[in-house]
Amino acid sequence: MRILFTIFLFISFDAQSDVFIIPPSDNAQERIQEALILAQPGDEIHLISGVYKIEDGLSLDVDNILFSGDGHDKTILDFTEQMTGAQGLLVTSNEVMLKDFAIINTKGDGIKTIGSEGIYFINLRTEWTGGPDSSNGAYGLYPVQSKNVLIDGCIAIGASDAGIYVGQSENIIVRNSRAEFNVAGIEIENSYYADVYNNIAQHNTGGILVFDLPDLPQQGGHHVRVFSNQILNNDTDNFAPEGNIVGEVPRGTGIIIMANSNVEIFDNDISGNETMNIAIVSYSYEEAIDATDYYPHPRAIQIHDNRLSNSGSNPDMDKEIAAIVKGLAKQTMPDIFWDGVLPFTQMVFGQPNEDRLVLMDNINSSFMAIKPIQYMLSIPNPVTRDSIDFRGNISPLDAVKIDLPSRYND
Repeated sequence: MRILFTIFLFISFDAQSDVFIIPPSDNAQERIQEALILAQPGDEIHLISGVYKIEDGLSLDVDNILFSGDGHDKTILDFTEQMTGAQGLLVTSNEVMLKDFAIINTKGDGIKTIGSEGIYFINLRTEWTGGPDSSNGAYGLYPVQSKNVLIDGCIAIGASDAGIYVGQSENIIVRNSRAEFNVAGIEIENSYYADVYNNIAQHNTGGILVFDLPDLPQQGGHHVRVFSNQILNNDTDNFAPEGNIVGEVPRGTGIIIMANSNVEIFDNDISGNETMNIAIVSYSYEEAIDATDYYPHPRAIQIHDNRLSNSGSNPDMDKEIAAIVKGLAKQTMPDIFWDGVLPFTQMVFGQPNEDRLVLMDNINSSFMAIKPIQYMLSIPNPVTRDSIDFRGNISPLDAVKIDLPSRYND
């Protein structure tokens, strides 16, 4: 028994279930952090209903911890007066579940986890309550370099980069969540094996991003499924800080796939996005040329059985890609756009069959692809609007599975 701990921390301790219970108080921050330090594997740290005023970043490095509240609308960690720390909560341990609380107005990122094997975000909310602003923290939920990442039933609002971001990670599920008024609603970056489904991404600059970037420890993102989501009415002006790559995302983009491989987009409702519903692009910045182990072009992208409508009503002409597409598209912006950029030999002779873009049975969808060689030579009308050449057989990707530890299955 750790009776001395409970006296020292001035918190309730349920010896039968190993639960630290911490109520709101003037020194709740110190009590929470001390519990995060002193907890042993298998313990729960529980915050009851109320607002917890937090001025410094919190951190956890103990394995097999349940950190819980009474609900994201009831247990609120308020970082409005935060003075130190790069995020609200930093987790660097394994088999950790964060559940049923909110973190608001952090100075930096909301919740960051790094190097975790088994990290589960359940019914959380991260929010900057003042609305979109470049001074908001970059990321709401921010697991990186992790494995077996589950994000379920979460809400992310107001991030100046991505509300829900998973980067350089493997075996990922993002489901049943809502992202709105972020620059990027949901972003999967430089990651392997991810399922993103049953989410709502609305009123962001870009709804869902599947990116691969150079100069990161893990490159070559692949095997990402985005399905059964509602990606609607993304229409927020880009408010990313200057110099951020996501700052190039046009206002009102539903899905962007950039430089990723083996991506399957299906059974989504994608509508009302002001620039375009889906964009497939290469990473075309100079540093990609020097990154010899980085492949900057999308490969094996399958887009099928989606319901698309009402895109392109107000293209973001301040962003280069949107201005180019609008200029080439004339009156009607496409629902699905591909920039057509490939290695030179593939632009001349075509992609290998296994790398081809496949478009099938996307209801009410229009399409446009640039013919890059004609475009560079200023040949008139260097585009195709006909998707028939991109029809083919769908090769479904395997589902991602994450088995929760037994203590979390109830």
